[in-house]
Amino acid sequence: MKKRIALLSDVHGNSTALSAVVEDLKKRDVDTCWFLGDLVMPGPGNNELFDLLAGINTDIYIKGNWDDCFLEVIKSHSTLDLSDESDVYIGILGQYVYEKLSTNNRDKIKKFETCATRVINNLKISISHNLPDKNYGSALIPVAETSNFNELFINSSFDIAVYGHVHHQLLRYSSQGQLVINPGTIGEPFFAHSKLNNDRRAQYAILEIDETGLADVDFRKVTYNLDQEMSLARNISLAYAELYSEMIYDGRVYTHNQEILKKINQKNNYLNALRPFLDSFSEE
Repeated sequence: MKKRIALLSDVHGNSTALSAVVEDLKKRDVDTCWFLGDLVMPGPGNNELFDLLAGINTDIYIKGNWDDCFLEVIKSHSTLDLSDESDVYIGILGQYVYEKLSTNNRDKIKKFETCATRVINNLKISISHNLPDKNYGSALIPVAETSNFNELFINSSFDIAVYGHVHHQLLRYSSQGQLVINPGTIGEPFFAHSKLNNDRRAQYAILEIDETGLADVDFRKVTYNLDQEMSLARNISLAYAELYSEMIYDGRVYTHNQEILKKINQKNNYLNALRPFLDSFSEE
């Protein structure tokens, strides 16, 4: 029996982009959806992200590195280093998400899987955010050596590996000819090549698997209203809204830019705002 599976990844709190993708895939006769991680932060989206995914029969939820960052913020005795401007950035964004999310949705993030496996019409598929045992790092960037992608197939019985994290749509092969697929990013596209970077559309992919094998991989791009997304961010006074604007309009990220983050953190007194929030979990 033919099965059509939507691969969704890297929303990063961009509910406008996710809404557009959901409307597009509803027209595509999709049977189920797999979410490959990074649902929250740095965008303003919160509970509605969970509602959107639940409404399209999403039956796999993988934990991305940003989802882990959120969980680190709300952990008792968090290991955030408040002398690191990037950790303050993560902390402030995590505080926003915590204060917006329902208890039920916070618990859902805690239950996201590290990796998963599915067998569809005799094809065995590995599902992860990055590597199956490591949801962060640059090992699987599109221009990486094939040997890096072989690490997706430590279990040689896998036929296909799908992953997210690197924000690029990708199809390539392992040294043994197994297929590697990345659906790209819904909320945060970027390209090193300037002309490609003008394309700010949300990305996802649809796998079609029939009785013979993988019949089709449909890499899709969906236009959404960037101005509407920024209006949402500004209306709620989203922390680091100026950086979020550069991210969605220009593909620029500042997560590890200590100089720029320090200026914003000091201007808004974010460190002093964050300390009591983190301390509240240590006291539990």
